[in-house]
Amino acid sequence: MNELRPDLAIIAENVAPGARVLDVGCGDGSLLAALRDKGCDARGMEIDPHNVAECVARGLSVIQGDADADLSFYPDRSFDYAILSQTLQTTKRPDLVLDELLRIGGKAFVSFPNFAHWRVRVSLLWNGRMPVTRLVPVAWYETPNIHHLTINDFRAHVRERGITVEQAWFLKGDRLTSAAAANFRAEQAVFLISK
Repeated sequence: MNELRPDLAIIAENVAPGARVLDVGCGDGSLLAALRDKGCDARGMEIDPHNVAECVARGLSVIQGDADADLSFYPDRSFDYAILSQTLQTTKRPDLVLDELLRIGGKAFVSFPNFAHWRVRVSLLWNGRMPVTRLVPVAWYETPNIHHLTINDFRAHVRERGITVEQAWFLKGDRLTSAAAANFRAEQAVFLISK
């Protein structure tokens, strides 16, 4: 198995063995495979038909679906965890997607790139252009990102909506960094939330 992306490794490490899990925007199924190997009932939803076919060919339980439209078909609390990794910023209504995640899962893991990272800020300041970074390696017109959020934006949003942050991890490169000045220092974040 391929080594997991750092945010996915954090999620895999913190999902309880044997849990019922829905990975929304599961991509190539790397996290699903790791969770299945951990004894979880791991299922996925993915919008890209090529990725869905690849996952199914690997024996993973994945359906084609859109986080913005298809989460409403799942019953309340049908999973222990709902996961949205590097997908929140690509949804049309991230606020409603978060509501759905917390409705269908007891807890939700959410990871996203931090658009307030100091390199992004410097690039905007000095070049006056949207930056191309390791986490967002394409030009502004090619990116699937339609909402550019920051760690502070996410924290404020969940606080305003009465959502509990149970745990948070911040990554600088592929390594964990402290929560101190995370909005400035971290390239990406992983949050475990509940309602």
